Order: sequence, then structure tokens, then C-alpha cells
Amino acid sequence: QVMLVESGGGLVQPGGSLRLSCAASGFTSDIYAIAWFRQAPGKEREVVSCINNIDGTTHYSRSVKGRFTASRDDVKKTMYLQMTSLKPEDTALYLCTARYGYCDAVNYHSWGQGTQVTVSA
Repeated sequence: QVMLVESGGGLVQPGGSLRLSCAASGFTSDIYAIAWFRQAPGKEREVVSCINNIDGTTHYSRSVKGRFTASRDDVKKTMYLQMTSLKPEDTALYLCTARYGYCDAVNYHSWGQGTQVTVSA
């Protein structure tokens, strides 16, 4: 069973930075993808970024491209989301999720508990 544990959220001022971590365990294959979704009150859940473990290729939503960077540490089995130039509209619960195979918009089978990111002056 795949387990995901997020950390790194918090309160930050506009223009600031945060790094989210997603510690993963339980994969039975090296071919998997880990994505970050976010859920803001009153809004639909949206995919923010995804990284393919097998080759490190990354994908980003239009709203965060150029500001967020996904990376991975193979030894620690941890994925990171470095967020810079944060805006109030980035405020949301950020959820780490995983699927076997490659990055996709749907069909994620494991979810973490989420970490809150609040961008406010």
C-alpha cells in the first residue's frame, strides 16, 4: 500500500517562498508519478504539478509554471515542490497524490492528508 506524508506548508507573505515535501513509501514499481493538487475553499481541486519518478520529467499548470519547481530525491523517496513568488491565490490545501505509470490528470490512487499553504500579508 502506497503511503504519502506531506509537510512544509505554512503562512507566508506575498512574494515569499515555501518548499513542500511528500515522503512516499510502499511502491512496488519504479514507474510511478507523484502529483501535487490543491484545493481552495469554494473552488474545484486542481492539479498543480506532477513528476515522473522514472526519469524526473515534470509538468506544471499554467497558473504556477515559472514559479513552482518539482524535484525528487531517489534515496529519500521524497518529492519536493519549491514554490516561489507566492500569491494570495495560491492559498489552498496542497495534497500529494500518486499513481503507477506516468503523469496524468486523473486516476490517482493514493493521497496524503494535505498541508495548508496560506499566502497573506
